[in-house]
Amino acid sequence: MDAFIADYAWIVWLVLILLFVTIEMFTLEFTFIMLALGSVGGLVSGLLGAPWWLQLVIAALLAVILLVGIRARLLRILKRGGDPAKSNIDALLGIEGDIVKSLDAPGGLVRLANGETWTARLSPAAERGRLDPGERIVVTEIDGATAVVMPAERKTS
Repeated sequence: MDAFIADYAWIVWLVLILLFVTIEMFTLEFTFIMLALGSVGGLVSGLLGAPWWLQLVIAALLAVILLVGIRARLLRILKRGGDPAKSNIDALLGIEGDIVKSLDAPGGLVRLANGETWTARLSPAAERGRLDPGERIVVTEIDGATAVVMPAERKTS
């Protein structure tokens, strides 16, 4: 049995390498590429005549060293050039706007500073129970397709 494993271990390593590289292409987290590189170490050691158990140890150690030592740095480099601008819901939190349709218990409409019109409801933390058209608001939360708002503080100048 050991002779069979030794003769065909390189096929197992190639399959593992292809599997890990394929999974990495979908995840892009540098985890499976490190496992693939560890498998390359197992393949090379097998081609140099190492027994199957040593191939496994070499592959595991190499994968762990790469995961612990290199993966975090690669992720940092990859994310360094990312766009710092907020988008989607994060971009709406804290944005100001005006009441378009009276905002009371069942809800109303607001027009945000970015030009979008949203259905809205008052935050439970709001002191007032009704806001009228023209009053300024601030978005505190997005709940589905509804903006949860509070009255904006008036600026004194």
